[in-house]
Amino acid sequence: MNWAINEKRHSQRRACALVGIDPKTYRYRSKRPDDAVIRKRLRELAAERRRFGYRRLHTLLRREGVEINWKKLYRLYREERLTVRKRGGRKRALGTRRPMTIPQSSNQRWSLDFVSDALVDSRRFRIRQGRMIFSAMTVEENIETGLAGSNKTKISDDIYELFPVLLEMKDRRGGNLSGGQQQQLAIARALVSEPKILLLDEPTEGIQPSIIKEIAQVLRRIRDERGLSILFSEQVLSFVMDAADRIMVIENGNIVHEDMREDVNEETIIGYLSV
Repeated sequence: MNWAINEKRHSQRRACALVGIDPKTYRYRSKRPDDAVIRKRLRELAAERRRFGYRRLHTLLRREGVEINWKKLYRLYREERLTVRKRGGRKRALGTRRPMTIPQSSNQRWSLDFVSDALVDSRRFRIRQGRMIFSAMTVEENIETGLAGSNKTKISDDIYELFPVLLEMKDRRGGNLSGGQQQQLAIARALVSEPKILLLDEPTEGIQPSIIKEIAQVLRRIRDERGLSILFSEQVLSFVMDAADRIMVIENGNIVHEDMREDVNEETIIGYLSV
């Protein structure tokens, strides 16, 4: 049309007749609104709700007070090239699966329990649960497994100074130790790797009261002599009062109370711990 009018100098009516369209069609100008705000909100909702199609997105927009015909919404949905993202197919192992062999004797199959989570930057990490003592290995061999993360080749004497009971039982198998002795072994194994921070999850679980006091004393000694930061979660208030410098109470993932050790009101803490 523009070529016929501008180059050949035909009238608008004659150019339309040559093309075969009505002059009103050529002169028509769309009066549709910009809809930029609705388009933007539609893209945001589609990004948040990846499994929602245009009908469910229409319902969400109406709940927000946006009055729009569903046919118009469907047109905007297609113009923005939005689609429902399909779920990934089930991952299947390649090749033929071989059934797991049945153990014929002890220590032929070992299992480790891990808990996994993600940091705020989406990096994944896994933490081994429980004390995870290798029951078939001796105390000394268990501690030596921690040397893999350091430059040392042998266990330093100060480890046995912190835990003299481990020196007496260094040739005994880890599975023959009591719960408190296994906890001390787990802490010793972590210390030989020379960590910058020591993380403990309920270190008093399943341990008799006399051993709990010994572990609290050892943690204070580690803090003072090594300058090592220790972060632990615990429900036994007496242990916390003995071992901690700073106390925080967490409830439903939020810190609801925080105090330095010397300023703690035990009755307040007990109020949070009681059911």
